[in-house]
Amino acid sequence: MSVPLLPDVGILGLVPERWGGPWMPRHHVMTRLARYFHVVWMDPAREWRKSWRAEQGTAAFPAASGFHHYQPPSWLPRVYRPLFLAEATARARVRQAAATLAARGCRRLVLYVWRPELGDTLDYMPHDLSCYHIDDEYSFSDAELPIDPTEAALLARADQVIIHSPALLEKKGTRDHRTAFVPNGVDYAAYALERPEPDDLRVIPHPRIGYVGLIKQQLDFVLLHALAERHPAWHFVFVGPDWSLGDQAALRASLAQRSNVTFLGGRPVEALPAYTQHLDVCLMCYQVNDYTKFIYPLKLHEYLAAGRPVVGAPIRTLRDFAHVLEIAETPTEWSAAIARSLAPAASTPERIAARRAAARPHDWDRLVATIARLLADKLGPPYAARLAASDSFEPARAVPCPV
Repeated sequence: MSVPLLPDVGILGLVPERWGGPWMPRHHVMTRLARYFHVVWMDPAREWRKSWRAEQGTAAFPAASGFHHYQPPSWLPRVYRPLFLAEATARARVRQAAATLAARGCRRLVLYVWRPELGDTLDYMPHDLSCYHIDDEYSFSDAELPIDPTEAALLARADQVIIHSPALLEKKGTRDHRTAFVPNGVDYAAYALERPEPDDLRVIPHPRIGYVGLIKQQLDFVLLHALAERHPAWHFVFVGPDWSLGDQAALRASLAQRSNVTFLGGRPVEALPAYTQHLDVCLMCYQVNDYTKFIYPLKLHEYLAAGRPVVGAPIRTLRDFAHVLEIAETPTEWSAAIARSLAPAASTPERIAARRAAARPHDWDRLVATIARLLADKLGPPYAARLAASDSFEPARAVPCPV
């Protein structure tokens, strides 16, 4: 098992959730950064009221020599009061996690922050570099809000800021060399390589109109009801967990009652390409509002790498890919766009190749190579030179930002 290319550099990943569950951009980035540096995924501490309960098993993590998982011990729970105790336990957890890196020979430390509320960690111990990776609009508000003061402070302080969508880059990008645009990506080989049809999908008749990903409250369930009612011969398939529905839970429940709608639930990340490949049309059926204008759907390049026809809402990111997918707004437009996507002309070898060509530059390996280079550059010329000189490092071509 090979060691990271720069084994004397450690990255402490400050993430908002425990390891396991659906893969988000941070899972893809952190696991791949372990090819270049030692990386620790630092689970958030459990609240003190729950710290005595038995730990549930977490999902296995990749067998990479550079990737490590830190779970805070029960005697270092998250507390809120008194303030000095809250800060002391938080500081102790960070130092414990960083000690995991020091034990592996890391002499330089990078604090890699994934949420603004975790920015206080920068005060908890000395470090050589800080990186703030923005992969969402963290207000989660349907109406745009000003940048929160906590996030503004982190934006001003971080040595490197990485932003995943053009609209967020416009809103939160710094006016200096500290900001980089790195969009969401795809495990291109996993989605482009043909895979067997899953057994639970095989029993669902064609045409299959599907959505693969986290089923959340930003989906347009009113639109989905209308489409399912208008087209009883189309079979709508949803693959993904649905624990983030909010006030849309009742609409999701009523949609599931229709005979041409199937919710299959969550599946392991390695199983998702097969489901995507065996849909006839893939959907990105988002509401259009001041939250979704900032998103960069993780499934965009997954759908395109699978070669499947795609229909999406007119949100900012999808408009930039209108040459390889259909954009629709009203139920009538959606019906027409899906019908066109079901036609043989939408799945010719040329159309499939065009979709895959749009997805290929967004392979996660290429994008994370870009992040590794950004971090090495910030650490100083010796690190940048060592990375560039490595036989295993393939410089990534930058993905242009359509801003």
